[in-house]
Parts: sequence; structure tokens; C-alpha cells
Amino acid sequence: MRTFRFLDFQVYKEAREFHKLIVQITKKFPREYYYLADQLKRASLSVILNIAEGSAKRSDKDFNRYLENSLGSMGEAIACLDVALSVGLITKDRFELLAEKGISIKKQIGGFSRKIISSLKKKR
Repeated sequence: MRTFRFLDFQVYKEAREFHKLIVQITKKFPREYYYLADQLKRASLSVILNIAEGSAKRSDKDFNRYLENSLGSMGEAIACLDVALSVGLITKDRFELLAEKGISIKKQIGGFSRKIISSLKKKR
């Protein structure tokens, strides 16, 4: 068994790619929007880190809590992208592309979470 099992998770890999795209687009934000770029990068990074940290927990209940945090961080990242769109920092096309990737990741995390919850119910 691999020591860092999250490295094999498809959702982890996609979240990592999402973050990479976020880093690339925020480099183009003007200095006065540093706060938004910083928050967006931290939110997208939090998605990845919660998956990784949760996968190391000993109980599925703990892992699921981290997956829920990851879902919240994805919501935060999409909200930041919406703000970036509203102030003209990104195009509608860019927003839609990133939102689609966010939805895909969110669905994968949600499916992972449902699988864990189902497993917990069977153990009772």
C-alpha cells in the first residue's frame, strides 16, 4: 500500500490541476486585487490539502469531515472566481471553464463522501 494514498486519487489530481490553473490566471490580476488573488489561491489549495490530510486520518468519519471542508473550499474558490468575473478580471468563458472543472471536482468529492457515509452506516 502506498504511504500517501491520496496521490492515487483522481479527485486529488484534478484538484491539483485546478489549483495550477488558478495560480496561472491570478498572476495576471492587477496589484490592487492582490487580496482576491491570494484568497482564490488559498481556497483552491485548501481543496487539495483537505483531501490529503483527511486521507491520513484513522477513521472514515474524520476523513469525511475533511472532504466536507474540501467542498466548502471549492465553493469559496468558485465565489472568488465569480467576483473576479464581476470586476472584469476574467472573461465569462474563463469563468465557465473553471466552474465546470470545479463542478467535476465537487461531484467527485461528494461521491467519495457518500461512499464513506454508506460504509459508516453498514458498520453500525
